Amino acid sequence: MKVGDTIYVGRSARTNSEGIRQLRTLLRPLGARVIAVPVTTVLHLKTAVTALPDGTVIGYLPHVAEPGLFPHFMAVPEPSGAHVIILDDNSVLMAASAPQTRTLIESLGYRVVTVDISEFEKLEGCVTCLSIRIRG
Repeated sequence: MKVGDTIYVGRSARTNSEGIRQLRTLLRPLGARVIAVPVTTVLHLKTAVTALPDGTVIGYLPHVAEPGLFPHFMAVPEPSGAHVIILDDNSVLMAASAPQTRTLIESLGYRVVTVDISEFEKLEGCVTCLSIRIRG
């Protein structure tokens, strides 16, 4: 997960210390800082946390092992509320299954677009799993 010039990478049974070391070596010349984040209760880092356009990292606390790793962290009230896709500087996409989190994010001044992905959520899918970002 990229926030500014920092890359947060999940550390789990799937991504070990050597993989993180190699990523650091690869990205250091580009000015990126790599921070390993323990992922212990979910499969992927972005199942636990994602970032808002201003860089605030949001997450559902029972899924976040070390919220202190993020300079600006905000807990959300629903598990699926932790999954947002940044559409632009003022808008995010998220699942319709997190209405309390939608209200919270809207109170911060963001436009929130929701989608019904309930069938995907039955198999732990979320908007981050269902998107490929293409930047021009």
